[in-house]
Amino acid sequence: MAAVDLTTHPGHLARRLQQAHYLLWNTMVSEETTSPQFAVLNALVAEPGLDQRTVGERVGLDRSTIAEVISRLDRRGLLDKVRDPQDGRRFLLRPTDDGLRVHRKLSVRTARMNQVFLAPLSAGEQAVFFDLIQRVADAAEGLRNPADPSVATN
Repeated sequence: MAAVDLTTHPGHLARRLQQAHYLLWNTMVSEETTSPQFAVLNALVAEPGLDQRTVGERVGLDRSTIAEVISRLDRRGLLDKVRDPQDGRRFLLRPTDDGLRVHRKLSVRTARMNQVFLAPLSAGEQAVFFDLIQRVADAAEGLRNPADPSVATN
């Protein structure tokens, strides 16, 4: 059997992109705050007071991963958890002052990192790239529940 051309395998290319992102994140953004942690902080800066489930949906993290990310941010003092007065089982999340400072600092660094990451593409190519990976990522969300009839397949 002949070898497979992995340049035609989206999973292989996605893994390579993720490796490049991870390297750039650790060298240009932060070794302490992960990209998913930044995404959670970013969601809470945009919409303070979200609950854990909603934050996970906003940033595309599953239940166990979002729980761990929130736990780590809480231990670092970057977010506050307040019991929801309307549902005592839920916690509402807000960035602390330290969380806001970390978010501001990392926002500048992520902008620089994204410039480096996307440097091989022209502005027009970047727009197409974002459109395409957004469509694939959105469709992939539906794979978590393949029986969901609302999942569109084009």
